[in-house]
Amino acid sequence: MIGRVIGSCFEGPRSRTGECDYLTVGYMPHGVSQGAMRVRTEVWAVATVELTAENFDSVVGEAGLALVDFWASWCGPCRMFGPIFERASETHADLVFAKVDTEAQPDLAQAFGIASIPTLMIIRDQVILYAQPGALPEASLEELISQAREVDMDEVKAGISAKQATGTPADA
Repeated sequence: MIGRVIGSCFEGPRSRTGECDYLTVGYMPHGVSQGAMRVRTEVWAVATVELTAENFDSVVGEAGLALVDFWASWCGPCRMFGPIFERASETHADLVFAKVDTEAQPDLAQAFGIASIPTLMIIRDQVILYAQPGALPEASLEELISQAREVDMDEVKAGISAKQATGTPADA
């Protein structure tokens, strides 16, 4: 072998799963130390995070704004929505895009009352802003993301607090 592939895992703004969010990879000629040579690198951002019952709170709970796609491999509309969701995750790298395989994580799907898939859930500052089943077209997803970014969370949290003070359910 005349060289070796080197790699480094960098934790990025979405690094809550212990996985690499950014991976730098280069080629190092044999016998040359990394410090002695500039290494051409490529950086890839992880587009979506696979959510499980074990990592859900740490990934979504710490995110400012997270989009969660509840899906299953056998679901035709899920397979149609998947590429749209992936493209949006590449466009909006500052947001957390996550997927829950409802077949592998039935308890997680049940905890959120998922009855139909695909279901998209948008969570901002630990508040569910949107949760609806159905495959969205790309333009509709982009509009939802824009709306979620514009929500005044102080107003939302004040409304939740007021309802809790009166004993009214928060989703009423």
